[in-house]
Amino acid sequence: MKNLRIGIDASRATAERRTGTENYSLHLIRNLIKVASEDRRALEFVLYFNRPPSSELFPTSPSLRQEVMTFPRLWTHLRLSLEMLAHPPDVLFVPAHVLPLVHPRRSVVTIHDLGYLYYPKAHRSLDWLYLYLSTRYNARSAAHIIADSEATKRDTIERLHIDATKISVVYPAASPEFQPMADANRLAAVRSRYGIEGDYILFVGTLHPRKNIARLVEAYVKLKEEHKIQARLVLTGKLGWLTKETLRPLERVKEGITLTGFVAEVDLPALLSGATAFVLPSLFEGFGLPVLEAMSCGTPVVAANSSSLPEVIGDAGVLVDPLSVDSIAEGIRKVVENKDLRAELREKGLAQALRFTWEEAARKTVDILEMVGNS
Repeated sequence: MKNLRIGIDASRATAERRTGTENYSLHLIRNLIKVASEDRRALEFVLYFNRPPSSELFPTSPSLRQEVMTFPRLWTHLRLSLEMLAHPPDVLFVPAHVLPLVHPRRSVVTIHDLGYLYYPKAHRSLDWLYLYLSTRYNARSAAHIIADSEATKRDTIERLHIDATKISVVYPAASPEFQPMADANRLAAVRSRYGIEGDYILFVGTLHPRKNIARLVEAYVKLKEEHKIQARLVLTGKLGWLTKETLRPLERVKEGITLTGFVAEVDLPALLSGATAFVLPSLFEGFGLPVLEAMSCGTPVVAANSSSLPEVIGDAGVLVDPLSVDSIAEGIRKVVENKDLRAELREKGLAQALRFTWEEAARKTVDILEMVGNS
């Protein structure tokens, strides 16, 4: 019996500045290769790239082939479609983008979230239209769908009218680098690199409206004025759409807030480990990987009580109403002012984070790919 050949769109994994979907693609593919080898599965992998990957990006394996197919524009729908037409794999897996127009009948795709349906004004009109059309196309065209969370699975069933039997939940994980860091010199060096002084409350994520930055800043202003909180608010992440509107509330309290811009992943564990608290009052998350990364570093978490976040956090964090400035402020205050609560959340968070591993995610994904390939 010949090996099952699985083609994977690995184009997102080569991004120089990786955020959520790029990291998901990278770590899942790495572990798919590892798990298949360890389990001696009868699988071959073909990774498709739109630019040459660095030599150390993926492990070498006799069952792995890499195809670099440079193309100026519309790489997915033109160049990858051409490859699917000429040399179709038994199964195509797209972990972090959209299925090409030409694809095998046995295709699997990950849907990360449907937040654009809940908060359309958080996107440019053309971006929203692309998300709407591409996600609907993915859901209807794929033989099977992987959802990041039960919340995303539920949304896919209810909002895209997809049969539940076609969807499997596979939780992502934090990368192994995210763990508590106690090296004082390392912590000080990272704080210095990003201009952070003293205690700080940390937010990590792209700065755009869906992340609820305006209410977070209003909550911080309230804490400064009414409770004399001394810790700084550090907003970490690249600037997204509607930057001016998102950051306008900062003008009221510039002296207490630090904007770091994009932070390299190598620095994030130290930045998280050094924070008094991590806060993510996001209006919508398909999974909420920064929350898991914070818990993996032993950082107390304050997060929204909506979408997938309660599912990820369990009882290991303080949940707040993302639509209420008072609720966000009170959640942060509880953690910042209560040392015992911080210690409790640290231990609970570390235990909760252990429930999510890339190895487990890869093993479940391999099972799905084999199921689809043998159907």
